[in-house]
Amino acid sequence: MKGNYNFKRVKMECNKHIALIAHDNKKEALLEWVMENKDKLSKHFLYGTGTTATLISEKVGLPVRAFKSGPLGGDQQIGARIAEGKIDFMIFFWDPLEAQPHDPDVKALLRIGVLYDIPIATNYSTADFLLASPLMEKEYYRKVIDADSNLKVRKDQFIR
Repeated sequence: MKGNYNFKRVKMECNKHIALIAHDNKKEALLEWVMENKDKLSKHFLYGTGTTATLISEKVGLPVRAFKSGPLGGDQQIGARIAEGKIDFMIFFWDPLEAQPHDPDVKALLRIGVLYDIPIATNYSTADFLLASPLMEKEYYRKVIDADSNLKVRKDQFIR
């Protein structure tokens, strides 16, 4: 029964919980983007991995809850918060031209973001479009796979 999943609706409030992440070669671009969008971002709750969170707090003056550096587990911490429903939006300026030592963690983070149906921007243009969306200022319901319901269905199939 591949692809036949039960879903539940998960509410995102008007004030989004946004993860801000950038690889080393993209930190300046993310800082520039955050600075340009400081007023809009100030209405939301911000989270970030290690250096990125610190740079945004110091250079832009926005409060950002910092997790560990990405390669030291920060990507996994953000992914866990997405799975828990505590982060519902991600801006991740990743570097497609340089291999990352923690590439499996990055792929896992992006996979979790897609699985939990959160908006993800991986470049400047997409981040602009997402932040400019009228949905940014409204409640929104994401469609997330209902793990409990799907486990029950699978269990029932094996019991028969």
